Amino acid sequence: MLDATQTPLLPARPGVGYKAQHYADIMASPGPLGWLEIHAENYMGDGGRPIAQLRHLAERFPISVHGVGLSIGGEDDLDTDHLARLKHLVGWLNPASFSEHLAWSTHDSHFYNDLLPLPYTTQTLTRVATHINQVQDVVGRQMLLENPSSYLAFAESTMSETDFLRELVARTGCGLLLDVNNVFVSATNLQTSPQAYIDAFPIDAVGEIHLGGHDEDQDETGAPLLIDSHGKAVVDPVWALLDYTLAKSGPKPLLIEWDTDVPDWSVLSAEIARADAALAMVLA
Repeated sequence: MLDATQTPLLPARPGVGYKAQHYADIMASPGPLGWLEIHAENYMGDGGRPIAQLRHLAERFPISVHGVGLSIGGEDDLDTDHLARLKHLVGWLNPASFSEHLAWSTHDSHFYNDLLPLPYTTQTLTRVATHINQVQDVVGRQMLLENPSSYLAFAESTMSETDFLRELVARTGCGLLLDVNNVFVSATNLQTSPQAYIDAFPIDAVGEIHLGGHDEDQDETGAPLLIDSHGKAVVDPVWALLDYTLAKSGPKPLLIEWDTDVPDWSVLSAEIARADAALAMVLA
């Protein structure tokens, strides 16, 4: 079993999800940017401009590899071909961090372009722990597991999400990726307290913290319904929840995610600067 308390290699500075249209700006004027995240599935080829740019970026910035396609929570066995491609990427890139989602996206050889939730039961716990151990054994390093954004709760769940994550850390030695926007989205949708979730979270296992934007909607009763979209700026209540989190965790690597309707670099730079200020407040 891997050590869940290993020191993270990412710096406790702001990072950003890398987009190719920002390559020149990042290389020319990164500002307080301390690291970059890539989605693993975008870099599983053997060559071309994306790989060449990534090699240049990796010479200058620590890289975090974030997977979206392993289907850690799926009922089926993990895709060994996908896992082999992931191992190859991690092997030559040697990233500072590697993470995946607590979710499933495959069933009966079908892949769904979404990250779907799980019931928190002992049976699910055993299956997810087995998959995490398999990934860590093949890739040869600790994996961080990200808390999901939720839109409903399962009646068959027998434990809380935070207890489920804590037990996974104990069984596998994995670390955790704490997405503060996901906490806010889930708490709003499920009408729970985001601060209480942070209080219960196994904060010592956190290797990264993520921030992103969300869309606002309503359910059929007119109650607020938030959608984790990564297509807007981080809202003030999420920044406030970040401050609450950092007061408990201390400085952590902090990522700005913006994956749809991607803005100019100047807009992302403003978000990075605000994240840098939040980290500076903790240090002060």
